[in-house]
Amino acid sequence: MEYRKLGASGLKVPALSLGTGTFGGSNNAFFKAWGANEAAEATRLVDICLEAGLNLFDSADIYSAGRAEEVLGQAIKGRRDQVLISTKGTFRAGDGPNDVGSSRHHLIRAVEGSLRRLGTDYIDLYQLHGFDALTPVEETLGALDDLVRAGKIRYLGCSNFSGWHLMKSLAASARLGLARYVAHQAYYSLVGRDYEHELMPLGLDQGVGAVVWSPLGWGRLTGKIRRGQPLPETSRLHAKDVTDRGPQVDDEYLYQVVDALDEVARETGKTVPQVALNWLLQRPTVATVIIGARNEEQLRQNLGATGWNLAPAQVARLDAASARPAPYPYWHQAQFAERNPPAVS
Repeated sequence: MEYRKLGASGLKVPALSLGTGTFGGSNNAFFKAWGANEAAEATRLVDICLEAGLNLFDSADIYSAGRAEEVLGQAIKGRRDQVLISTKGTFRAGDGPNDVGSSRHHLIRAVEGSLRRLGTDYIDLYQLHGFDALTPVEETLGALDDLVRAGKIRYLGCSNFSGWHLMKSLAASARLGLARYVAHQAYYSLVGRDYEHELMPLGLDQGVGAVVWSPLGWGRLTGKIRRGQPLPETSRLHAKDVTDRGPQVDDEYLYQVVDALDEVARETGKTVPQVALNWLLQRPTVATVIIGARNEEQLRQNLGATGWNLAPAQVARLDAASARPAPYPYWHQAQFAERNPPAVS
């Protein structure tokens, strides 16, 4: 397994990490569509990951209402020193008016709850799950800095921020001498390249590493979805609640990208998901790509995305097939590459 620095920090993380959205989802319709691994199955997946050198496991307090963190805690019991844990908070975790957001009140309670469910006394990477526009960034960062100084959090990250959200927060950290975000957990895939327009150049400039979620386009790049064929029975895309809450992708665009993936997969002898993941691993700022797995077979297949690289011509072919018109002002800036060089050439 290749290890990479997480942004401008000194922490090294594996190129692939395991997402735990499939853990403990048996009693939650949304997360059940992802998977429903309980402790025994989760422990086996963790075993396989550690054997392969993958030691970073990502969760969130809202995954199956905290059950995913509990199952992860059981799966790593007795080997905490061998793993890195990342988890997230901010989204609603109760019915009360203060059970949501990035206020000092909610974040401290959220972190304490995650520590309890995970069965640990520190979190390696703690990320805000989304931006809270109703709480001053100074309050949020002050609370996180206190948690870092207390030893409950080692590194800070955020997720699903706009460029200005992230830059405002980084500027506040610098101004006040507070711990800063070194990671941004963001959606990025061959059928979702919006990350490249602003967040990637920001990450390069400010030393913020990308922790990529849903690298297979919300289950669309599994190799099982093709023109003229029905969705596979196990696809999460059957659930309207899942599709409505995820990235929207035009069918014809998806098939165009899958056609290119099929060609490259045949040339390399790899699977479509392995090619899609390997493409991401070659992008600027990407520190780690979060893979998911319903079972051992899926996990082992996804682990096969490392240890090799696509040829430049193959990368260029996938780039061309997945290219989309840039929104303003990025299409305008692209006309002046002499002064605004692209993050991805």
